[in-house]
Amino acid sequence: MRIAIASDHAAVALKAALVAWLRDAGHEVADLGPFDTASVDYPDYGYKLARAIAAGEAERGVTLCGSGIGISIAVNRDPACRCALVSEPLSAALAREHNDANVIAMGARLIGEGLAIACLQAFLDTPFSGGRHRTRVDKLSAKEPV
Repeated sequence: MRIAIASDHAAVALKAALVAWLRDAGHEVADLGPFDTASVDYPDYGYKLARAIAAGEAERGVTLCGSGIGISIAVNRDPACRCALVSEPLSAALAREHNDANVIAMGARLIGEGLAIACLQAFLDTPFSGGRHRTRVDKLSAKEPV
């Protein structure tokens, strides 16, 4: 799977660990930065990831910041993205199963590496169930609220 990943300065270490795990699992990974802990603005990296998803450069995305909140808001500004903030594997699985989330966000200051990997695994392994959820997801992806 093609996966894009981006963070802010607070999550560079967790991003590096997830990039290594994803590559070891055989995924093609586009690391969109940053690559050091110099202070950056999380919206810039959230928007960069959203553009990659919208352009079809990646099938799924992973975004990280200190809490996961700010960068998830930035990603969700693009109607092509359905980014879910998760902190445990059940939320990650349900985000895929019910909401067809194509991006997950996690907070590096709130979640450890092991739990982040478990969330990412659940996110990647869970299919969208479709059915009654399809109409709802279509509304989420509309350019204008219906």
